[in-house]
Amino acid sequence: MTNLHRQEGQVTVLVAVFMVVLVGIAGFAIDVGSWFRQQRASQSTVDSAALAGAQSLPDDTAGATAMATTYAGKNGGVAGAAITFTSRYAPNDTITVQQSRPAAGFFSSLLGISTVTVRAHASAISALPTAVMGAAPIAVDIHHPMLSGAGCPCFAVPTTIALDKKGVPGAFGLIDFATHNGNTGNSTLADWIANGYNQYLPPGDYDSDPGAKFDASQIQDALQGKYGSDLLFPVYDSLAGNGSNATYHVVGWAAFHVTLSQASGNSGTISGWFDRVIWSGIVPASGPSSDMPDLGVHSVALVD
Repeated sequence: MTNLHRQEGQVTVLVAVFMVVLVGIAGFAIDVGSWFRQQRASQSTVDSAALAGAQSLPDDTAGATAMATTYAGKNGGVAGAAITFTSRYAPNDTITVQQSRPAAGFFSSLLGISTVTVRAHASAISALPTAVMGAAPIAVDIHHPMLSGAGCPCFAVPTTIALDKKGVPGAFGLIDFATHNGNTGNSTLADWIANGYNQYLPPGDYDSDPGAKFDASQIQDALQGKYGSDLLFPVYDSLAGNGSNATYHVVGWAAFHVTLSQASGNSGTISGWFDRVIWSGIVPASGPSSDMPDLGVHSVALVD
């Protein structure tokens, strides 16, 4: 009987030790889960901060720092954040936000681990998009004086874009993004102006939409509805063919802040100024083509 009592006592001690270990493991797992949640929160903070800061690049690193700091403060806090700039495709086109902060443990302190350091980092780039979303179907000649004149592209300088014959029969400066046969209706062209074309468009050859459709009331109404805002126009360097077979060679994109639109018969103008913008577009890992002109339209994307 004595030996049996001793065995029961040993089992009780082993069970007690096992329970302590089990509770410790469970508690440590809870702490690890908490640390992962804090790391994900920090990652969200640096992601939003990097994307916000990239909108001021590559020209204004001070503005990028301020924007990144503001967004970090709104999305988890700036404690432990460090901001740096690097050059990937152009000088100072990339911002990196890193954050390190302590994360306390509760159960893990029983194992001698009172805190761990949670780290997160994100890099975002501002670059020329290789394709854009939301373009309007009005072609602009690369030789416009505010795009290729001395010291240009020039932004925030009042100017006009001519709506008229473009030098080949049937071409008046409207582009057919979708059907490639020049038969897009006025209502569709007006929708592309009001809301932008709803697919990504890369540079390349695009068919002319023949005729002076910009004089139609639907298109003029759409342009008037954009007064005080930016439209994104395709910019071309050559035009060949005629009628619905005329082809614009689009080399890039320019944003135009619209203040007035006028049209009568086969001629008209859009008044305003060219603008620097961050626009919805695709920034591939390999970067934009070296042949693409920088006309002030950039897109931002996380790259790391």
